[in-house]
Amino acid sequence: MSCPETPNDPASAPRPPAPSEPPPALSTGVRADRARGCGRGKTAALVAAGALVAGAAVWTGAAAAVWTGARARLSRAPAARATAPLLAGALPERPPAASAASAERVAPTMDDEDIAPATLDEQRARLFARMRRELALSDEARRQVEAIFAASPVLGQGNPALTRHPMSRSECRRIREIAGVERAREPACGAPGMVPLFDPTRGQTAENAPVCIDQLEFPNIPCEYPVVHVRAREAALLCRAIGKRICDAHEWEGACAGALRKPDVEYEWERPRSEASWHHNLLREKVWSYGPEKNHALCGTESSRTPGCPGGGWDRCGSNTYPAGAFPACRSSLGVFDLHGNVAEHMSLPILPGELARRGDRGFTEMKGSWFAFSSMEVHADDCRFRAPDWHATRLMSKGSHANYHLGFRCCKDIAPP
Repeated sequence: MSCPETPNDPASAPRPPAPSEPPPALSTGVRADRARGCGRGKTAALVAAGALVAGAAVWTGAAAAVWTGARARLSRAPAARATAPLLAGALPERPPAASAASAERVAPTMDDEDIAPATLDEQRARLFARMRRELALSDEARRQVEAIFAASPVLGQGNPALTRHPMSRSECRRIREIAGVERAREPACGAPGMVPLFDPTRGQTAENAPVCIDQLEFPNIPCEYPVVHVRAREAALLCRAIGKRICDAHEWEGACAGALRKPDVEYEWERPRSEASWHHNLLREKVWSYGPEKNHALCGTESSRTPGCPGGGWDRCGSNTYPAGAFPACRSSLGVFDLHGNVAEHMSLPILPGELARRGDRGFTEMKGSWFAFSSMEVHADDCRFRAPDWHATRLMSKGSHANYHLGFRCCKDIAPP
């Protein structure tokens, strides 16, 4: 989700946790002791919110079991074993009906993917392996994806030396399991984890949708960290490499607001960009993906910026993102997650009808939404149909298009007419 680079003023400076705040979520294995971000109360509350969205019953004890497992991971270290009884005693008791088997089912355990990679090459190798498993890419698609990454010195999931994710992949998987969240498998979209976009206010249904969109930020794999430090050009090329394309601004907006409108309604073709965006914002409806009232607590907005990060850059700013899809309540009515919080998102803004993304990557750059530290650094509106001013504006395919530590993307795919 998108924002300009945060100005260097007191209101936007990174804030260290106060002594009274809960400890950070245990997140990155060998780096857990240095992890920063959302505390255990935040995650447990979001787990509960996600379960309500999914229609689950109240399960406070299960949420507590998640944190029991998180604490148990530390108890494996010799220095922590002595304090394990104290940690366990601080947890609320589980309901009497909860069995040991059910507690074990929801308790996160350390796995290999929770161990932070030491280098960018190691990070990429693990990402490519999971993409091969989850996305069913052809050999040619995998070759193209890896070539795009190889051409960049920074493209990946954040600088391994600085990045401190506030939630682990295993914690994310347990949250989704408890909430009953399943990956979409829509035959019309022709790819896993995509949902159709349409306008229910005009009587449309998924059966006559013109386009599909990824449910999650790229690589569109549940509980994987988003790809960042990606230029708009690289985002467009990566989407094309896997048989998709970059999304147009109105498609992202429709996915967020729950109604995809026609391009002729959403763009002022005869106006200059700045004037068209101003006019669009003046008349827009203000809604968020999860409802009509803003509530940052439902989404991945409470991580923190790396101390000393000046607003951007590989060398000084960690990409302290959450796993994609870890916030079940941060979901639009069309089934798209993380449109607020986590990463900013590249897309294409057409100025003329011939620049719509379905006709080629000819538009201009546009960024959408908020990002992972938005609760403490809210610097612009992040409602669904807000259209940004000319932040870092270039042509989409410019080799100098913008990239940053909190900036990612997701892909769209046209549906062939019946």
